[in-house]
Amino acid sequence: MSDVIAHEMVVSFHYKLRNNEGKLLDSSPDGVPMPYLHGHRNIVPGLEKEMTDKKVGDKFDVKVSAAEGYGERVEGDAVVPRSNFPADVELVPGMSLVAENADGEAFPLWVTKISGDDVTVDPNHPLAGVELNFEVEIAAIRAATEEELAHGHPHGPGGAHDH
Repeated sequence: MSDVIAHEMVVSFHYKLRNNEGKLLDSSPDGVPMPYLHGHRNIVPGLEKEMTDKKVGDKFDVKVSAAEGYGERVEGDAVVPRSNFPADVELVPGMSLVAENADGEAFPLWVTKISGDDVTVDPNHPLAGVELNFEVEIAAIRAATEEELAHGHPHGPGGAHDH
């Protein structure tokens, strides 16, 4: 077990995320810390940078700029016919999808509006352009397994994972 957070360590942490107005946007479930693999872009860059060298039990606040969070907002909303989506997928505003460009590269989109057969999608994460305010407590730090390093993310107890 390592004493401090460093590259390729699995870190578990409790957090609360608020916007600048103090509205709670997200949090780790009570008593269940969120794990991530440090240095593998599992969390927003600005938060990951501030986690480096922290220890178990450390509690701290981090303000992350939009650029180091989910990015600045970019123009790019598009209206797409419903027929372009799989018929068995129920589309609802706020849901995320993965689309492919002409080169077969995957990229995320968020459904922002549905009007009849028109579906408006946005390439921006819902928190793009938002300054993020985290309250963090480090719960655990451990070395990543070879499998976790190969997959680029932590696995649950006993090596369980969702893919």
